[in-house]
Amino acid sequence: MDTLFSKEALDKSIERIQKIQPNQQPLWGKMNSSQMLDHCSETMKVARGQKQLNRMFLSYIMGSLMKKSFYNDKPVPKNSPTHKSFIITPTSEFEKSKKELIDHLVAFQEGGPEKCTDAPHTFFGKLTKEQWGMGMYKHLDHHLQQFGV
Repeated sequence: MDTLFSKEALDKSIERIQKIQPNQQPLWGKMNSSQMLDHCSETMKVARGQKQLNRMFLSYIMGSLMKKSFYNDKPVPKNSPTHKSFIITPTSEFEKSKKELIDHLVAFQEGGPEKCTDAPHTFFGKLTKEQWGMGMYKHLDHHLQQFGV
């Protein structure tokens, strides 16, 4: 599984992000391209320890049973539920959103595991730094595929 701690995975991801257009339609889901970029930035804030969220009650029951789905090779199902903190309703300026996401990705990769959050994931609970890196790559890849890149 690729990880966002890898420079190669980072470079490929940025190359894909650069291909997204402001008016590009998703292959599934409700977000426009700016909302998707903002959504991914918000999740990166959590992985970087810049945004704290409380664990959901259901996560204490189901999270550990489903934890491997966060970082394994199996694709994220289309139209999976989204934590309310990551639902982006306003539309930001596209180029600003793109730059912000790329900045988060670069900082995450350059900071390495040492700069990754120690906080538990809101659903999956305690993760290793390596699991965070793989899970964040998988999440980003899911949304880049959503926009056909």
